[in-house]
Amino acid sequence: MTENWHDLYVMLGSATAALLGLLFVAASLHLDDAQVNAVFERRARNNTLHMLVLLVEAAIILTPQPPAAAGCEIVAVNLFGLCIPVSFTYRMVVKSRDAARRGGWGLHRAVTYMTGYALSAAGGAAFVVQYAGGLYLITACYILILVSVVLNAWRIMLGLNQPRKARK
Repeated sequence: MTENWHDLYVMLGSATAALLGLLFVAASLHLDDAQVNAVFERRARNNTLHMLVLLVEAAIILTPQPPAAAGCEIVAVNLFGLCIPVSFTYRMVVKSRDAARRGGWGLHRAVTYMTGYALSAAGGAAFVVQYAGGLYLITACYILILVSVVLNAWRIMLGLNQPRKARK
């Protein structure tokens, strides 16, 4: 069922791996600045985790296996991915609202990630029952999360380049 999707997922997986490498380079260049603000540091870490989830998802789609097994794996990896924005949102809303404002945290980003992971898990469940539309949903959510990570990384870099006084 995934044969027609092979080339797309090779491209998505390769792009994800390349962007993950660039995130490491960008994070290492701004390591001192990121460590000053815990929210920037957590956002950068979460971006890395989101990219790893996407990379695993591409590997699952590309691995020759029965659709039911792939669907269960997609559900599991997306439920893990869903934990990232849920726990981060809890920390920002309940534990450190002031730090969240200084670190550029926004509920809209968290909702975007949560929606993407939840719908992708639903696509995985549809894939288990061999409903072809599930793969379309998984792919749309993959692209949504990938674009969100790139935009979030850009916002982090813009925030890190602000003068220290403006961030405090």
